[in-house]
Amino acid sequence: QRIQHGFEKFKQETFLRQPKLFREVAVKQTPKFMVIACSDSRVCPTTVLGFRPGEAFVVRNIANMVPPPEQAMIYPGTSAAIEYAVMVLKVESIMVIGHSRCGGILALMTQKENVKRSVFVEDWIQIGLAARTAALKAAADQDLEQQCTMCEKESINLSLSNLLAFPFVHDAVMNGNLTLHGGYYNFVEGSFEYW
Repeated sequence: QRIQHGFEKFKQETFLRQPKLFREVAVKQTPKFMVIACSDSRVCPTTVLGFRPGEAFVVRNIANMVPPPEQAMIYPGTSAAIEYAVMVLKVESIMVIGHSRCGGILALMTQKENVKRSVFVEDWIQIGLAARTAALKAAADQDLEQQCTMCEKESINLSLSNLLAFPFVHDAVMNGNLTLHGGYYNFVEGSFEYW
């Protein structure tokens, strides 16, 4: 019921009111942006950033992490999406968007050695260990919430660094065909930082 109602609302309020747009995107997609965002249900990047259909190629995962190239075969989903966006779609900009109160970052910050609480999540969040280390160093005298906020932002920067380590991303940036950006959405305060 909820799903069908949601689609009917989209069809009436969006699809039928923008026939030209939907005819264009039916032919092919030509997004200028790629967004790597968290899977968190409170953070829909197309809604938060106001993208229309066809404007952004989006990949979402736990804690909006980008694995380094040497781990691409272990975590091929995100890496494949990045390769497709850069090599096939020729996006002009990749944005890694993090957010406040991220459950993946909280899991990373509270993870205990040799204590396994999950099968997949704990392995995945290991990608962010360098961000955790940096956050703990920079915010050692702060409480867990503030450390998590620091780690959420450090994780974005780590993902940007990992992106640049992919040869095809590096080449596109060096050739002036691609830019990389970070963003942080604070849904508690209703603010957005962009760098």
